[in-house]
Amino acid sequence: MRQIDVRRAAERITPLARQTPVVPAPILSTLLGGISVWLKLENLQVTGSFKVRGAANKIASLDKEDRERGIVTCSSGNHGRAVAYVAEALAIPATVCVPEWVDPVKLEAIRQHGAEVVPHGATYDEAEAHSFEIQQQRGLVYVHPFDDPLVIAGQGTIGLELVEQIPSLSTVVVPLSGGGLIAGIASAVKEWDSDCQVIGVSAQNASVMHESLRAGAPRAVPEKETIASALAGGIGLDNRYSFDLVRELVDQHVLVSEEEIREAMRFAAAEHNVVVEGGGAVAIAAVLSKKLVDLSGDVALVVSGGNVDPSLLAEVLTGAGAR
Repeated sequence: MRQIDVRRAAERITPLARQTPVVPAPILSTLLGGISVWLKLENLQVTGSFKVRGAANKIASLDKEDRERGIVTCSSGNHGRAVAYVAEALAIPATVCVPEWVDPVKLEAIRQHGAEVVPHGATYDEAEAHSFEIQQQRGLVYVHPFDDPLVIAGQGTIGLELVEQIPSLSTVVVPLSGGGLIAGIASAVKEWDSDCQVIGVSAQNASVMHESLRAGAPRAVPEKETIASALAGGIGLDNRYSFDLVRELVDQHVLVSEEEIREAMRFAAAEHNVVVEGGGAVAIAAVLSKKLVDLSGDVALVVSGGNVDPSLLAEVLTGAGAR
């Protein structure tokens, strides 16, 4: 297994990110047969999602020359907002490429932090390709959303917090897209206890990692519209880190539908008074749809983000099945 230095990341990101709380989820506990279920609320992170952890670890590690050159990335929203936030805090020029369908709330947040925003392409992969072109043209440092050991280690600090907050932790359920989040968390919790189970949950309409694992190698999957826009995009056919880590460390994979994600967003608002975006709600959706079975001990569900367009949230909350 490639070495992911999560503890060094925890030291590096302390000035830029916060420790997020865990809260009990009694209704979900009942659905899982009475075992303890906890929500890890990364939607309360400084930029509204876990992404600031990885961005902070990567960017804060750059030397003076790289900082002066500036950085570039591609994002469906949350990673771009995190990069812009960290770059502003460290006085580093940043450029963020986004697909044309990016959530307007996330787009405005990126701009508010002073980054140059470059909308490009009808798909995430098109925006990503353009970001690589900008990197080459301008000689910038690339801050990858997930396929970078420093980014993965930053996301893994969630795992360090979980084992301190829930000493009897036995299972962690994590949103899965490019794999940086779950690879980092799995690296941390399995170093603490190799028997701790890690379950990845993907949206059916954003299942590229799931399909790649089934195929045994990274695959390109046509993009579909999904309310879990934070999970959209490919993993890269030349993926160097996250695919292998996910294949090695993740014990189980689950897919959830668009309506199951919407119901999870409604549940989070009604039962916990928290705003959760589609990509952040998939772990809850896996429990509500009864796709997690035979669990024991304490279970943590990672709520990875809460950045959602208010008009979309209103439509979800008032839709069919709303409480």
